[in-house]
Amino acid sequence: MFTTGTYQKLISRLWKYSIISLISVFAFVLAVNYNVFWLFGGMPSLKNLENPESEIASEVISEDNIVLGKYYLENRVPVEFKELPDNVVNALLATEDVRFTQHSGIDARGLMRMVFGIVTFDKGSGGASTLSQQLAKNLFDTRTQKYRGLLSYVPVVKLFIIKTKEWITAIKLERNYTKQEIMEMYLNTVSFGNNAFGIKSAAKIYFQKELNQLNTAEAATLIGMLQNPNKYNPRSKPENAILRRNIVLSQMKKYGFIMPEKAYLEQQKPLGLKFKTDDHNTGMAPYFRSVMLEDFEKEIDELNSTRAENDQLNIYTSGLKFYVTINAKMQKYGEEAVSEHMKDQQSKFNAHWGKRNPWVDENGKEIKNFIFDVAKRTQRYIELKAIHGDDVKAIDKSMNTAVKMKVFTWRGEKDTIMTPIDSIKYYKRILNTGFMAMNPINGQVKAWVGGIDFKYFKYDHVRQSLRQPGSTFKPIIYTTAFENLSYSPCYVVKDEPVTFGSEDGLMSEWTPKNAEGTYSYENMTLRKAMGRSVNSVAALLMKKIGPAKVIEFARSMGIKSKLPEAPSLCLGAGEVSLYEMVAAYCTFVNEGMYTDPQLITRIEDKHGNILKEFHTKSHEAISKDVAYQMVHMLKGSLQEAGGTSQGLNAYNFTKGNEVGGKTGTTSNYSDAWYMGITQNLVAGVWVGGDDRSIHFRSLAFGQGAKQAMPVYAKFMEKVFADNELGMKKMPFKKPDTMSISIDCFKNNVADSLKTFEPTQKPNDEGILK
Repeated sequence: MFTTGTYQKLISRLWKYSIISLISVFAFVLAVNYNVFWLFGGMPSLKNLENPESEIASEVISEDNIVLGKYYLENRVPVEFKELPDNVVNALLATEDVRFTQHSGIDARGLMRMVFGIVTFDKGSGGASTLSQQLAKNLFDTRTQKYRGLLSYVPVVKLFIIKTKEWITAIKLERNYTKQEIMEMYLNTVSFGNNAFGIKSAAKIYFQKELNQLNTAEAATLIGMLQNPNKYNPRSKPENAILRRNIVLSQMKKYGFIMPEKAYLEQQKPLGLKFKTDDHNTGMAPYFRSVMLEDFEKEIDELNSTRAENDQLNIYTSGLKFYVTINAKMQKYGEEAVSEHMKDQQSKFNAHWGKRNPWVDENGKEIKNFIFDVAKRTQRYIELKAIHGDDVKAIDKSMNTAVKMKVFTWRGEKDTIMTPIDSIKYYKRILNTGFMAMNPINGQVKAWVGGIDFKYFKYDHVRQSLRQPGSTFKPIIYTTAFENLSYSPCYVVKDEPVTFGSEDGLMSEWTPKNAEGTYSYENMTLRKAMGRSVNSVAALLMKKIGPAKVIEFARSMGIKSKLPEAPSLCLGAGEVSLYEMVAAYCTFVNEGMYTDPQLITRIEDKHGNILKEFHTKSHEAISKDVAYQMVHMLKGSLQEAGGTSQGLNAYNFTKGNEVGGKTGTTSNYSDAWYMGITQNLVAGVWVGGDDRSIHFRSLAFGQGAKQAMPVYAKFMEKVFADNELGMKKMPFKKPDTMSISIDCFKNNVADSLKTFEPTQKPNDEGILK
């Protein structure tokens, strides 16, 4: 039996030990907070708490406010609390911290429950970690070397120090932020596996949904992953994910967030997973985003040059928003048109060549060692060369040893076993393409498809690739003639041989041939000649005005690539980009004004503040009258007998609409082009093999009208059929000052077929006096 004195002594000791314990705990907390004698390691500063570092992906956003893709180290897109749906918030509270709104960072009741569970060995008693503590752990990982002190290497003491730091940080977070802000930050920082950081990215990657589209079961699936993203990953471990999801739903039922009937129905649902990895190879306009990365980085460098060192922007982590001119719908139609046509073209190409190798020289003979020469430029060969040096046999053995690989096919990605050499042969048979559409009036680029599949073919065929434009260059020659010789579309010429010689700077004579290899010796207007793409007439104009003058006009119309100052320019010799050609053709529609293609409209920071706005730059390249005459010339491709664009007349978008265009085909059919114009949209297409030696063998298959024009037609058909885009059929704008008549029949030109003389005559060198 306890005596009164013994009982009093016991109470006294309990009080004494309790006070000592409280003082010790308080002293320990202070010591940890202030890192006394550097024993405990540092703590996040007040500045860190007020401005927590979080890597946020930067987004590329279309003109119609669709996210085309992202640049990131961690795929994280922040969401505001007001955007969080109730089913996500309720699932989180029911599972992770049901007393979240009642504590100040540390849940005393939860702590006592956890301690009681440890004493009674009750594993189901739950943990005591609050959302605030978990956020502290996510934002400021106190387990890292950055926050370690001398005592952090003592196992048991280390755990106490870590937990204490998390408690202290949680309390500080509660003092600096509201409950809504804490929950918002928590759901923006947690990882869901598969490079999904934050609830918004997770919803997109696992279900292809926006947050407000998630049903209760899907919300429970994502919240259930928070306990262990690997163990409860719905993609790799669906059974575990369903079990965990149902536990979350039971918790929601337990705490009254959903009715029992609702919980039961949600638990019966399948996962409904629509997993799609969200990386730099996916999303819309991947070629555009890849090319633009360099442009964006230059803009960010310029912005950073005026910002403080501790306030520098990073394209991968600063959560920037790049608003671009691309229209998401037009981009989708462009990608669809490319896919539909190129799949068909590839089938025809394979049938055309059969088992023969398509890499041939100008005489149609297979190029020796072609694949070996290509192989030597591959990364695999370079790495083998570094390992084996000059041991050709070892390198050759490795290059001819079959390995597992995934390859591109038009039926989807395929797992196969193939040697590296055979894979090179396989890919070299695949045709590629480039497509771009642009508003000719304001210069905004609306669609950009740089190839058939960005994952397997990274090279962009819109701005990076330079190819011979063939006959699509002829309108620039005609423009130069109209401006310098006062010719008009009605001027009559004869389709006959034109020879260039020493007087044109050539060592030997050269007589360009027409596509068919013959001459009709027919008198025809310049409009008909260009509509039919008659080479001899383009050569005649080049003979009169000279390549130097043509290059001068090409430069004024935005062609910056190097062009040969040679007569062969009349057939599109030299190399240009599709990007340059589309912008040049816009000059015709835009009353002679050349406008630099506009790709970006503005850059915003993660808070929505505008960092920079962009505007177009224009200059007069050709006169309004000549520009409209060239529009009329391009319409001839559809209207003149034998016009190379007449196939477009079968499409609905040309009915009751004014449309112009120009085909282009280079020698040996290595490059197929099509340029199309309407009053509100100009678009261009290139199709060919990445190596010029790979092509069709006949005009029937290799011409621009067959290889390239269908992409333009399919795209325009989709665009004009979409009422939401508001693309109206309309005539081309005619200048009020237009004095010359372009109605050749009204002038009796086509009837009389008399050769018109220009109002001004050039001298012997073809230059106006």
